Amino acid sequence: MDKEPKLSIGAINPYALTETLLGRKIDWSKKSSIKIMEDTLETDYSELFDMKFNSPIFAGLKLNKDNMPEPLKESEIKIRKLEDSETPDMSRLKKLSELKALGIKNLSDIKVKSSLINKDSLELKLDIPNLSQTLSKSVLSESLASIVLNKSGSSSKEWTPQNGVWVDKGDFFNDVVEYSDPIQGAVANCYFIAALNAVAWADPYKIVHRNRATATGETRRVSAIQFYSKGGNNKNAPTKLIEVSDKTVVNASNNNWIYCRSNDNNEIYPALYEKAFAKWITKTNSDKPDITKTAWGNCVKATAQLNNKKPYYYNTKNRTGSEMYSIVRANARGRKTIHPMTAWTYGSSDKTYTGTNVVASHCYTILGWSFNRGKKYIVLRNPWGRTEPAGLNTYQGLISFFDGSFWRPINTIGNDGVFALEANSFKSLFAGLGVAK
Repeated sequence: MDKEPKLSIGAINPYALTETLLGRKIDWSKKSSIKIMEDTLETDYSELFDMKFNSPIFAGLKLNKDNMPEPLKESEIKIRKLEDSETPDMSRLKKLSELKALGIKNLSDIKVKSSLINKDSLELKLDIPNLSQTLSKSVLSESLASIVLNKSGSSSKEWTPQNGVWVDKGDFFNDVVEYSDPIQGAVANCYFIAALNAVAWADPYKIVHRNRATATGETRRVSAIQFYSKGGNNKNAPTKLIEVSDKTVVNASNNNWIYCRSNDNNEIYPALYEKAFAKWITKTNSDKPDITKTAWGNCVKATAQLNNKKPYYYNTKNRTGSEMYSIVRANARGRKTIHPMTAWTYGSSDKTYTGTNVVASHCYTILGWSFNRGKKYIVLRNPWGRTEPAGLNTYQGLISFFDGSFWRPINTIGNDGVFALEANSFKSLFAGLGVAK
């Protein structure tokens, strides 16, 4: 076991963010949907999941010297006005030195994103985000800033994001707690959603299973959700039972979810957990807490805040892939975790996350383990409910987990965020894992 790391992990769900910015639902099964995402977020899909490319899904974060994310200072975040988005005329550019007239003072410090020799030409792709003012982790449009960081200038105690409205969307539960229920939305709180997912999978009876009316004859329902203090100043508060109404914030133009939602339509318990967590950490009495304040945190600590157990941390730097696999097995029975486990990635990597479909600065739920044809796998779920790696280092097929009294099959084929990653690849791409028990 290692000491608690200082974590500010967070990556916004780009699918939820794109739909929120556009104000409409998108069929993500269509190939054309990726182009819509690239245009909306002004970022190539190949550069979306690695912090070193300044992707806007890491809005408000920067890389530190240890290749891990940390929050930007207020002065480092720029809100882009409409006129700032104009692209300079490059048609008359003949020499690199002429870039200085466009505001690029020190050419020797410009980073090269990619290079290609084509016959007698050298084609370079340079990293100069200040030139076109494209969206990035430090350059945000006004609507993006309002949605993900509450940069709307509002001082109201009752928070509502731009083009948002609070409504009662449905029932607390549609059926029972499922591992696939919690889906992250348009804020960088993957650490909390992964933790909620981990508890729902390993210990579903820890999840509140009913609502109650506020008084006899009243239709307004209230959920009482317990959180436990685990120390530190970041994303923590005194142990308390938090009460919230069934109202959650949605897009006013189409009634679509903005933040956390359930994989089951019109089921609201994941959204209410997120809302209660925001109310708890901000120590407000308002039933409309600022959801953006849940951005960036520690998934293992968040798990302990939900189940009141002790958090244990294990970094990958000083361990082999087999050792990480053994830690998962030690906390599982019948291949399924019996203690809630999560894992987190680096902010970037020397090998980069490009092409792997593993997301940097992101938390995942660990569902369990698998062993197939001599290879050891760790089974994970992306809290976005989609986007997972597929290739030589993953297992594609059905994995059966023993769930108390029956074997539950989970298919790792399909875009639902669940995948089985070979243990050595896990060591390479993930910074650590943890358990609350």
